[in-house]
Amino acid sequence: MDKDNATSHIQTLVLGSGCFWGAEKGYEQLEGVLDAESGYADGRGFKATYKEIIKRKRRFDDDNYAEVVKVTYNANMLNTRALLEHFFEKHDPTQENRQGNDIGTQYRSIILYNTPEQLSVINEAKTEFQNLLSKAGYGEIKTQVKPLEQFYRAEEYHQNYIAKNPNGYCPDHSTGVTFKQTKPNKVDNSSLLVGKQVVIIDSRNYCPYCEKLKSTVLNDYQGTIPLTYRYSDQLDGLVVRSATWATPTILFFENGKEVAGFQGYMTREDFYQALGAFKLGDSEAYEVAFQKGTDRPFCKEYDLFKKTGEGVFIDKLSGAPLFETSKRFNSGTGWLSFTRPVKDSVTYHDDSSFGMQRIEIRSKSSGIHLGHVFKGEGPRGQDRYCINATVLEFKEKA
Repeated sequence: MDKDNATSHIQTLVLGSGCFWGAEKGYEQLEGVLDAESGYADGRGFKATYKEIIKRKRRFDDDNYAEVVKVTYNANMLNTRALLEHFFEKHDPTQENRQGNDIGTQYRSIILYNTPEQLSVINEAKTEFQNLLSKAGYGEIKTQVKPLEQFYRAEEYHQNYIAKNPNGYCPDHSTGVTFKQTKPNKVDNSSLLVGKQVVIIDSRNYCPYCEKLKSTVLNDYQGTIPLTYRYSDQLDGLVVRSATWATPTILFFENGKEVAGFQGYMTREDFYQALGAFKLGDSEAYEVAFQKGTDRPFCKEYDLFKKTGEGVFIDKLSGAPLFETSKRFNSGTGWLSFTRPVKDSVTYHDDSSFGMQRIEIRSKSSGIHLGHVFKGEGPRGQDRYCINATVLEFKEKA
């Protein structure tokens, strides 16, 4: 992935809610959590090891380290608010320096944040949960909120402790008070399970690369392969191989299974080349479009397109209108011929290949090679646009 052209939604929070064994397992089970590590934070004056923090002399030491879990999560799938709701609901934040029978400063309730945006969400969630706790008869929340200074990973035997010790346990000290969450409506992906589909993983928050991709590439896309926007938690039913934590991510599906995926902003040229490989495969049309090939004269597409009804020939990839049938004429050459293109639909380029001096025509929307223009070779001295039929599709006039 080009990190300069994609918005990463990977964030971390360090959360302490008592014994870190059960907490770690709880976070790992949340969809959108990429990793959860047990460790120590918010202490000073000695080396952060389990042997040190559990010493009797440190039991009520304010400089003792807290047992915490560093949670790495895809904020575009599991937002910070949802993670914090899990944190508050799964322990008793009104207990100070303890959780049940686990007593001492190492068990304190604490949130260590990394960004001002996280702090804003923390304060909002804490205030709301305090109101809910007060209504339920609980006291004041004792959770400390601080910026993260340093996280120390706990010893290996503490990592995934519950999985390593299936007969062990970590007590549940939750209050039973919960946020009233409104779960997002599930998106119907049934239409994405049939045929070829392009899916763009978008961001719920501002993503400059998403907006750039839309404004410079996707907003004028009119191709026949459907293009759909989804968030990373709206991919139910689809078989996805690519990571979904960065936006934008462009995914190509066939019958619900990912064929190819690309993270980050793509230029118009790169997007249409990827789309061309997906739609056209190893075909004559792909060779013509991207390797400046030429149709065989009187090819089957020419035979189909030489006598259509009224309509317009469109770019096979972008769907942009290129040539109207009213400007078509029979040149007898075996290639589709037109006197002029749709206004502002093509670009012109010098072509000195094969020892000839010609003017190449490309689609302005996708950049694919279309053919050449020959000055004065059309009816009544007009120009002749000699165009490859394999890179076109026909759209009949309504």
